[in-house]
Amino acid sequence: MLKNKWLASAVFAGLLIVSGVARANGVSFVAPTDGATVSNPVHVVFAVDGMKIAPAGTMTEGTGHHHLLVDGAPLPKGEVIPVGDRSLHFGKGQTETDLTLPPGDHKLTLQFGDGAHRSYGPEMSKTITVHVK
Repeated sequence: MLKNKWLASAVFAGLLIVSGVARANGVSFVAPTDGATVSNPVHVVFAVDGMKIAPAGTMTEGTGHHHLLVDGAPLPKGEVIPVGDRSLHFGKGQTETDLTLPPGDHKLTLQFGDGAHRSYGPEMSKTITVHVK
């Protein structure tokens, strides 16, 4: 009997993982990978789990859009993500872009923010380093 309960629990846990229920919330880089050597233009693709992408201005709970900080760090929860040539906003819900970066090492930080461009905090960010030829 104990063996059957363990088996049932293991199957249920596996179904949760496959269905995405047990997946951690967060953002990720689909491309490039951390530590990659890249050439200009640098094609960047990003994703989010546990939230839905919505255009800027949408203030529905559980929604937001991507921001890409070039050579920046994750922002505290609630802080407004600045606008500038090193802080790119994807307020139309875009999930990819092409960047032109000077040669050398660069830190790319993906920061998810709400409809008012307020950071969801470090737990909804991801930082990678790329080397531009």
